[in-house]
Amino acid sequence: MDQEMNEGKHTNFIPMTSITSGGGFKVKEDIYYYTDQIANFSFIGLPEEEEWVLVDAGLPNAAPEIKSVVVDRFGRESKPAAIILTHGHFDHVGGLSDLIMEWDVPVYAHELELPYLTGEKNYPEPDSSVEGGFLAKVSGIYPNESINLGNAVQPLPADNSLPFLEGWKWVHTPGHTPGHVSFFRESDSLLLSGDAFITVRQDSFYNVLFQREEVNGPPRYLTTDWTAAWESVKQLASLEPDIVVPGHGTSMKGEKLREGLNKLVENFAQVAIPDYGRYVDNNNKH
Repeated sequence: MDQEMNEGKHTNFIPMTSITSGGGFKVKEDIYYYTDQIANFSFIGLPEEEEWVLVDAGLPNAAPEIKSVVVDRFGRESKPAAIILTHGHFDHVGGLSDLIMEWDVPVYAHELELPYLTGEKNYPEPDSSVEGGFLAKVSGIYPNESINLGNAVQPLPADNSLPFLEGWKWVHTPGHTPGHVSFFRESDSLLLSGDAFITVRQDSFYNVLFQREEVNGPPRYLTTDWTAAWESVKQLASLEPDIVVPGHGTSMKGEKLREGLNKLVENFAQVAIPDYGRYVDNNNKH
């Protein structure tokens, strides 16, 4: 890697956690996710095989925790074949720069997300004025600055395949960010939704702390295009996932997931789109 990397201002401690923080959860033999305070990162690959992939990289300063999970699951000398990002918000790339410096592995993201990962463009500021609970009100402390991964990051393949992951595809699910993507495996209808939809109401202190399980739209304080976000949820619902690992919240499966997702699609304007906020267009509510 020729270009120096920097983390922007992604070093602040975020004063929020959940009862599942520090816990790992096996969804399938080859699917494992771990909760870092309030955000999930995932591992795709069997522990006994050498090739596996890391999805997202947690909150600021998450690298030591991620490496500890890797040692427990894959072995002391193991590293991923690649790191694949759902998007570049601070709570999904927090440990990334440190991990790349140590592991020297490629990072993949949607091409529309690259400006936020190469220092070219900052995300819009979090909207602390948006309708929502305590975590929405304090969202002004969350960093919106881009990180600069230099030439370590590259666009996902144009054919919607995922590097090193046979049978998986990426799905462009913008709204929360322009280049947000979700990952789907058709063979068992398994979905990694990122923040396109999540399974906890992310602006509620109580719901996040106790991980109250319910299908929700993307986090309100960082979502800037609600029309696109609604279309993305519709697209994911049409895949009829049987199990989901979200960017925030706990995994869900079966009828409870399908009912929750269909209800979200049908009532998105009422339950997901805020009544007011900097990025809310009143036309979204109709």
